Amino acid sequence: MGFFAFFGSLMIGGIVAYLFEKWGLSHHGVLAAIVIALGGVILVFMGRVMFHLSLGSPGLDAIIGAAGALILIPTEAAARRRRNRR
Repeated sequence: MGFFAFFGSLMIGGIVAYLFEKWGLSHHGVLAAIVIALGGVILVFMGRVMFHLSLGSPGLDAIIGAAGALILIPTEAAARRRRNRR
C-alpha cells in the first residue's frame, strides 16, 4: 500500500502544481511549480511515514504539501524576475 500511496501522492502533487499555475496562484512556470510541489509532497509523505504525522488520507496530505510548498516559495520574486527578463 505504501508504494501506491507514494506515487499517487506524487501524481496529485503534480496536478495541484499545474492547477496553481493555470489559475494564476503561482508564477513559477509549470515545470518549476511541479518540481517545487513534488518536493513538498515528498517532505509531507516522509513526515507521515517516519513520525506518523498526518492530516488525513495520503491524498489530502499530498494536496496540503504541494499547496504549502507553492505558497511558501516566494511567487512575487519569481514574477519580478520574469518581468525583468523581457
